[in-house]
Amino acid sequence: DAAVHRSAIESGRRPDGRKIDEVRELYVEISLLERTHGSALFARGNTQALAAVTLAPPGAEQLVETMEQTGKRRFMLHYNFPKYSVGETGSFRGPGRRDIGHGALAEKALRPLIPTQEEFPYTIRVVSEILSSNGSSSMATVSACSMALMDAGVPMKKPAAGIAIGLMSDEARHRVLTDIQGPEDHYGDMDCKVAGTRDGVNAVQMDVKVEGITLEIAREAMERAKAARLHILSQMEVAIREPRAELSPYAPRVITLRIDPSRIGELIGPGGKIINGIVERTGILSIDVEQTGEVFIAARRPEAAELAKREVESLFRDYLVG
Repeated sequence: DAAVHRSAIESGRRPDGRKIDEVRELYVEISLLERTHGSALFARGNTQALAAVTLAPPGAEQLVETMEQTGKRRFMLHYNFPKYSVGETGSFRGPGRRDIGHGALAEKALRPLIPTQEEFPYTIRVVSEILSSNGSSSMATVSACSMALMDAGVPMKKPAAGIAIGLMSDEARHRVLTDIQGPEDHYGDMDCKVAGTRDGVNAVQMDVKVEGITLEIAREAMERAKAARLHILSQMEVAIREPRAELSPYAPRVITLRIDPSRIGELIGPGGKIINGIVERTGILSIDVEQTGEVFIAARRPEAAELAKREVESLFRDYLVG
C-alpha cells in the first residue's frame, strides 16, 4: 500500500510502468458473433467485455411494477461478471448486488442515446459478458454495448465510452491517475467512473477512501476523463463509425401503423379471434396494439409483415357510397 502510494505521488511511477495519464492498450472488434443481432468486443488491457444485442417486438417490453410506480422498459442492459474473469472458481447463480449496480451504471450512460419508439419500434436488450477483468469492467461495458448497438442497426444518437480515474494523495500532494487497474483501485484513494459522448457526460459514479476530494481534484479528474474518453471513442470509430443501415437478417422486422383508438376492439375481435387469425394466416410473429391506436406488426420476413399490414388496413377501409 505505502510503496504503491509513495511511488505514484513522488515520481509518477505506476505498478505497470504507465504514465499517469496513459490509457492501456485498446482492442475493438464488431460482428464476431454471427448469429446475434449485433455484437462487439472491447478490451482495455486485461479488461475485456463482450456485448450481444437482441431486438424484439414492442410486446416484449419488461413490465416493471413497484410500490411507487408501474411502467415498461423497452431498453435493458444486463451485466454478467463470472468468477473466471478474475481467475477464481465458484458457482453460477443469478446476478448479485455488484452485477446489478454495474449494469445500472452502464445503462444510465447509454439510455439518453437510445432512439424513441417512434424512431425505432423495437424492444432492445444488450448483455455484457465480462471475459476478463482488471480495472473498470463497467466502463468497458459502456464501450462494448455502444458498438454492439450500432452493429445491430440501432440508430444511436452518438457513440459512448467510459473510463475510471483514480487518485493517490497525502497531506500535501496528490496525483490523479487515468485508467486505474487492480492495485491502484485497491490501494488508491478514489475510483471515479465517468461515461459519456464526445459532447458531454451521461453517468458518473465515484467512491473515495479519504475524507473527500477538493474541487481542484474533481476538475482535474473530469478533464482527464474527457481526454481518455475522446481517445477511446476515436479507437472505437475505427471499428464502427455509425449505426448500420440494415438490421441483421436474424432480427425481426417491425412495421408500424395507426388505427382509430375507438375501433381497437374490431381488430382484436371476440376473444382475440380476428387478431389471432391474422397472425396464423400470415405466419408473422405477433401484432401488438397500444391504447393510442398504434399497431406494431412483427415478422421474420418483410413480405409476411406487409401481408399482415394489408389485412389490418382492409379491416378499417372506409367505403364511400357510390
